[in-house]
Amino acid sequence: MELVIDIISWLFLIVGSFFCLTGGLGLLRFPDFFTRVHAASLTDTLGASLILIGLMFQAGWGLVMAKLLLILLFSLLAGTTASHAMAKAALNSGLKPMEFKKGLHKEPSGETSSKP
Repeated sequence: MELVIDIISWLFLIVGSFFCLTGGLGLLRFPDFFTRVHAASLTDTLGASLILIGLMFQAGWGLVMAKLLLILLFSLLAGTTASHAMAKAALNSGLKPMEFKKGLHKEPSGETSSKP
């Protein structure tokens, strides 16, 4: 039974790490602020949640699992709230999202360029 718990735990840890890495890659590759915030908020929240669940399987029942559960709940609430606040602050300060149209994207200044 211990082997099954270890396998499940490692699956959660590996998949969670994959989501965190893809979220970091999204921060580097996406073109504007709003798509970067979207990539970071979704993938990092999911990745951190999966990693914490994997750690809960390793910890077993007890005080450590309760602490990990509290960290999970706090990160779910704080991460999504912070992402929403950043996007709303950017909109209120006048930053406009990019408009995408079939292979062409329109810069906020009104210029049109094509990306391969």
